[in-house]
Amino acid sequence: MASEAQSALSRNAGDVPVDGVAHWLAQDGIRLHVWEKFAGAPEGKPVVVLAHGSATAGRESFDLQVAAHPSVSLMDCLAQQGFDVFAPDVRGFGRSTLPETHLTTEQASVDLNAVVDYVRDLRGVDQVHLLAWSWGTQYAGQLVMAQPHKVAKYVSYAQMHGESHDLILRRSRLDAFRRTPYIRITDAGWKLRFYSLTPEEVNEPEVVEAFALAAAQSQPRSPTGPQVDLLTRLPLVDAAQMPVPVMMIHGQHDDVADLDGLLPFFRQLPNADKRYVVIPDAGHMMHLQLGHRLFQQAVLAFFTPP
Repeated sequence: MASEAQSALSRNAGDVPVDGVAHWLAQDGIRLHVWEKFAGAPEGKPVVVLAHGSATAGRESFDLQVAAHPSVSLMDCLAQQGFDVFAPDVRGFGRSTLPETHLTTEQASVDLNAVVDYVRDLRGVDQVHLLAWSWGTQYAGQLVMAQPHKVAKYVSYAQMHGESHDLILRRSRLDAFRRTPYIRITDAGWKLRFYSLTPEEVNEPEVVEAFALAAAQSQPRSPTGPQVDLLTRLPLVDAAQMPVPVMMIHGQHDDVADLDGLLPFFRQLPNADKRYVVIPDAGHMMHLQLGHRLFQQAVLAFFTPP
């Protein structure tokens, strides 16, 4: 596996200077982009790896920069609290290789595993903390099942289940997803995820606009393979085979994650160190909505040793 890193981009985030570095990994003809954020020196810190969902890449998902709302960057929040944070783009997303065939959840899990190994070697750590969002909970969950010794703690954020409200609505589009490996999402489509079952008042218009712009620029076409898998292959993860400490978390108004659908999964998690958290004033885009500070506090409390 070959790798390289590009020069750091620095700026001031809140009261703590946070730096960003772009890394690239190459293996088996696939080139992966990884975005890193840290405050001060990156060495000697606990490491967090973030797994994005089915529509947008890592940096655009977790490091959105909005001048009027600087607190919405999850990466900056974690970096300011002493973590070294990495957000990869799995193949088909963002700056990574864009294959001309349908992407599978298993391929995304292979990519995430490669990133985890790269980061463990880069920072000299045995384990990383892992946080996955939406479809990311499927390929990250597969990694936790297969390689639990690499993961200290796992946050499953907005995990879907087979009868999720939004997945039911997507079923009518399954044939379209199967016909082509990529689709274009319109500006209205990017914004829709903020409003599905979520009241308008939990969204900041500047954040919604900033996300739609960043998503359209980084992801002019989005892979449909994740949609095919979600609509035809769930469940893709088995709670009983995930022995690490787990926190499941979602927003009060999330249209893919809910108590009725996910509590059976939660009950099967074997590690006694497990938490189920519901955040008010938040939907599927919780990390960018009104409840984002409570979300950040819950993640920090879980990842920070007592």
